[in-house]
Formats: sequence, structure tokens, C-alpha cells
Amino acid sequence: MYTLVVCEKPDAARRIAKALGDARETRVAGVSVFDVDFQDKHYKVCSAIGHLYGISDGTKNRSVYPVLDLEWAPIEGKSRVINVISRLAKDADSFVHACDYDQEGEVIGHSILQYACAGAYSKSKRAKFSTLTDEEIRGSFASLQEPGAGLAEAGRSRHLLDFIYGVNLSRALAQSFKAGNKGYRNLSIGRVQGPTLAFAADREQEIRLFVPDPYWVVTADFEKDGQVFSARYEKPKIEKLAESQAVVGACTGKDGTVKAVDRKKIPLRPPAPFNTGDLQREAYRLFRVSPGYTLAIAEKLYLRALISYPRTSSQKLPPSINYRKILSGLARSSLYSSASLLLSKSRLVPHEGPMTDHAHPAIYPTGMFGKLSGLEFKIYDLIVKRFLATFGDAAVTERTDVAIDVHGHLFVAEGNVMLYEGWTAFYRPYARIEQAALPELAAGDALQNRQVAMEEKFTQPPPRYSQSSLLAKMELEKIGTKATRADIIATLFKRKYLEQKRGGIEVTDLGFAVVESMRAHVPDIVSTDLTREMEEQLEKVEQGAESVAVIEYAVDRLVGSLEAFRQGAQEIGLEIGAASKPDNVLGTCPVCKTGSLRVIRSKKSGKRFIGCSNYAHGCRASAPLPQKGIIRVAKACKCGWPIVRVIFARRAKPWQICTNVQCPHK
Repeated sequence: MYTLVVCEKPDAARRIAKALGDARETRVAGVSVFDVDFQDKHYKVCSAIGHLYGISDGTKNRSVYPVLDLEWAPIEGKSRVINVISRLAKDADSFVHACDYDQEGEVIGHSILQYACAGAYSKSKRAKFSTLTDEEIRGSFASLQEPGAGLAEAGRSRHLLDFIYGVNLSRALAQSFKAGNKGYRNLSIGRVQGPTLAFAADREQEIRLFVPDPYWVVTADFEKDGQVFSARYEKPKIEKLAESQAVVGACTGKDGTVKAVDRKKIPLRPPAPFNTGDLQREAYRLFRVSPGYTLAIAEKLYLRALISYPRTSSQKLPPSINYRKILSGLARSSLYSSASLLLSKSRLVPHEGPMTDHAHPAIYPTGMFGKLSGLEFKIYDLIVKRFLATFGDAAVTERTDVAIDVHGHLFVAEGNVMLYEGWTAFYRPYARIEQAALPELAAGDALQNRQVAMEEKFTQPPPRYSQSSLLAKMELEKIGTKATRADIIATLFKRKYLEQKRGGIEVTDLGFAVVESMRAHVPDIVSTDLTREMEEQLEKVEQGAESVAVIEYAVDRLVGSLEAFRQGAQEIGLEIGAASKPDNVLGTCPVCKTGSLRVIRSKKSGKRFIGCSNYAHGCRASAPLPQKGIIRVAKACKCGWPIVRVIFARRAKPWQICTNVQCPHK
């Protein structure tokens, strides 16, 4: 008899088996199984390949919704692995759940033990570890715990909710498109996709409707002891040209006098250790690596026992991870030896953030090394140096503010110099602290005025989201999980709702149409409140609350949304179908009957209007358009011309107008 150990991935199974002892590998129907003895017990260690079971829709018909009669079933193509595990389970007298210790890993192990091992989950033991180092694996098997039933139930409930919402809403959306257009388009929407897309659409709308206002900035260059430095006028933005011209005129050629010098020492505390979101954002800032790819690389590093488990919300580093042992391991590398040895001589107290995770600490290096590719090394190096930086002292900068009088006008010069590097020395080259040196100045000093200049500028719209900042917005609004947020963003790109441009993420016309149509017909789908409410309920399930009430509540809300889809199917389809047309096509020209009406922008005036694509062949059909707002086709008017919706600010009511100025139905 033996104990069957179920792992999540083949690499994890191999590492766990070798950590427990002298493991012997055999192949059973092409699946690796490891035999190993540990503390007078014989173990057989096997693995899944991720999820072996998933939620199944018995209808298999994409045109049918709602689909609410669901069950867990084997995933297509995974039967060989399931059969091997089932065969091994028959002769096992006990079981160990050794999948990743989080909601997703708990669900994977629960499904295998329940369905492939004939209901063995309740009598299994749980191996809990945050790294795949030999010491921690052996420690976890020496003190096996009870399985996390609440964690499994919360994970299963999340899968069920995501499937119910994702499949039904996506089918309803696709069928609505079909009702208003010819053909089928692969569209999707879900309880997290909807609000996330809405965040990006709202920001894009702010940018497109933003009207820049001019302002002027006045600066002066002064010289002291041969050193030239710049200062800005006390009023950062001058809204009138005449006022800025008056300042320049009054100060040109007039020397300055230092009125006051204010120096302050400013401590800069070390950064908190990485959690999943922090790592994804920092990797995007430094290397422009997408959040999903960063997490994939981090998981590879974890499976090679180089870092701790990367799917964590925590910004805490408990003493139990043994700081000095990790530093001792890092000191074996010439890259980290000096920093590690320096820190090991001091009292080790990490600077931590407020976020916690009951399952895992923050991401940290184990002190082990391996051969890494270029990008793998960058992510690993970033994690190591962030870990080292958390133990550093606060850096100290000196900020100097100098007030300079020029003929009754006040200018301000700002300087910033590093007095003590502290933690920034451990976080090179990733720590960026701007420095600007000023000459030695004191009140009453005379300064030579080299020049006074003014520059016209314009107010700027808010920046577009990057993948990193959109991820942060999802975290802030508490929608999605640390494991799924990056995948949600990737899906929005896959569906052509978002596009990556040089200035950040842009929402496509299709993405806008989906958000606007949902807000008009099915507002729950893009509601942050509904999604956040469900996340909070799932947290309660993890803590032991019943899941039935959560599912029933979600289904009730979903059924109402699906009914709204049915009632507005054709209108939803027309709105989304119009956004799918190229070159802002609004419809067939009612004058020549062969051309298409398009939104055109005049090269001379910059104004937009409607014109026919057959203009070169003599068709003079045209119509004016409002110059502000986003134009969307609503439907065709009885007169034959398109009715458009003009969308202004987020809370302003859209206009809906026929573009034919002579329309008899107005």
C-alpha cells in the first residue's frame, strides 16, 4: 500500500518527489509517476496538467441560452491522465493534495480527488508550501494538514459563476449581433470583462471629448558663480497671454535677488516586497512586459525553486522564511554578494506593505540559482533586488526651495540632491530618483538674469491606461483575482475591444459599442458594484459561508439581464454591427443607392460631416454633424438616412438624431 500524492504540474511533481528522497521515475501510459520513501512511508507522486475537470454545458449549442444545468466533467483530451490517476488511486490507502496552495490549485486537486479518486478529497491531507525548495517540501510533508474545504468551495463557486455569466452573456451578445446583422461574430462579455472594458472606455471617452485650454509658462535662467540654473514664475500656469507678456517685459534684463532659501531633508522609505500585481506593474514599467507574460515567467521561476509562489496578494515577509539563510544563498553569486553580506551584518526588519494573503507571503527569492534566459533573468533580478531593498535603510534627499525676486515678481527654483542612498543602492538600476543641483545660495545673494522666456502650452487630457495601470484599476475596484486579471485584459485584446497603441490602450469602435449597448440595455453587465459584491460573497464562502445562496442570487440577477438581452436583441445587434463596419460607414447612401455614407473630416476646416463614397462619380449627398461627441449609428430612419447617437460626457444624455436635415419625420 502507498500514499498517492496529486500535484498540479509535472515539474512540481518531479521536484517534490526528489525533495522527499531517492525518487524513482516510471512511465504509466506516458505519464510520469515517481516512487519515493519518506519517514517510513511509501509515496507515489503523480501530476495533472493543470485542470483535468471543468464545468460542462450539456447542450453544446452556442445559440441556446440560458444554460443553467451544469456539471463538472473531464476536459477533452485529458482522459489518459485521468485514467492513470484513477488506476493508481485504487491501490492507495491514503492521499495527499499537493497542488498549488491557492483557490485555483485547491479546485484542481479537489476535482481530481473527488472524481478520479472516488471521493477521496475529504480523507486526504494537504501539503502546504510557498516555495519548492527541498527543506520546505520536506517540512510540509512532515506536518500534513487538513484540506481547505472552504477554499475549494469558493474556487468551485467562482468557476461556476464565471461560466454561468461568461457563457450565457457571450451567447446572448453573439445572438443579438446575429439578430441585427448578417452572419456571426465571436463576441464575449462577462462579469469581470464588462466593468474592465468600461474602465478603458470611460477613460478613452474623457480623452476624446477633452477640449485643451491654452496657458503660458514663464521661466528664467539665473547665474551664480558661473553656474546657470532655471527657475519658474511663482504662478505655474498663466491663463492670459497679456499677463505672461507683462511678466516677461517687466523682468527681462533685470537681475534677481534671493529672498529666501528653504532646505528640508526628506526620507524615502524602502519599497514593500512584491505581490503579484506589484511585480506585474513594475515589470511593465521597466521592461514593457505584459502582466500575463510576467506571471508566466514568475511561475517558471517558482517551479525551478528560484522564487516563492508568485500568485499572492501579500506584501508581508514573515521571519519564518529565514531572511539570513536567503541572504547567505544569494551571497554565493557575485551579482548579489556585496549587498547580501552588507545586509546580513545588520538587524533584518523588512519594510512591508499593508496587503496580506492567508495562503502565501510576498514574492521572495529562495537563494537558489539556475540557468536563465534573458527575460527570465530580468524578472528574477528584479525580484531579488526588490527583496534586498526592503531591508535597506530609508534614503534621504535634501530638497531646496529658493524664492527669487525680479523687479517685484517672484520666481521659484527647486533643487533635489541625494544625501544618503539607503535602500536605493540595493535596487539599482530600478530605483529612479530625479536630482537637480543648485549653486550655494543664501538670502540677499544677487543673481545675474541670463534670460526670461515664456512658452505656450495646453492642458492635457488624462493619460490612456497601460496594461499595468488597468490592472491596478481592477485591483483598486476589487474585481477579478490576482490569478485572473491579466487573462481578462488579454481576452479584451483578443476580442478586438482594445488595441495597444504607442500612447497606451485605445478602445476600438467595437469595444465602445459593446459598452454603450450594455449600459443602455443591460447595465448590470458593466456594473462594478455587482462584480465587487460577488467577489465579497465569494470571500465569505472561503471563510465557511454557504455557497448555494451566492449562486442563487447571481442566477437571479443573470436571468434578468438575459431577458433584457432578448427584448433588445435587434437593437443591440444593430449598434454593435455598425461599429464593426470599416471607415466609419454609417449605411447605404439614400441618394445614389450604391455608395455608402461615411464620416469625413475636412482637410481645410478640420470639421466632420457625412459624405457619400461615390462623390468622385457625381453623388453630392452630404449632411452636417455635431462637432463634439462620439458618433455611433443607432438605426435607419424612415426617410432612408441613418439615425446616429452622439455621445458626450459619461453622465450626459446622448443625442439621437436623423442626419437628414430635411427629414419629414423630425
